[in-house]
Amino acid sequence: MPMSPSEIEKLIKEALPDATVSIRDLAGDGDHYAAEVVSEQFRGKNRVQQHQMVYDALKGNMGGALHALALQTSAPD
Repeated sequence: MPMSPSEIEKLIKEALPDATVSIRDLAGDGDHYAAEVVSEQFRGKNRVQQHQMVYDALKGNMGGALHALALQTSAPD
């Protein structure tokens, strides 16, 4: 069963409580999303590390309930 945008946001915010999260359904099928995540916890980390933090927050749902997630991550300005 696909994940809803609110479920994705909830999991990310549980792991990164300060994060600003924006989720878009790319295909209207509940399987392909884009997420923009801004968190102070990303400061000093490279993009791979930032994305790994988000994937870890999704607790193994990537590739299963969540088929595709295009990520854009950054620390706040």
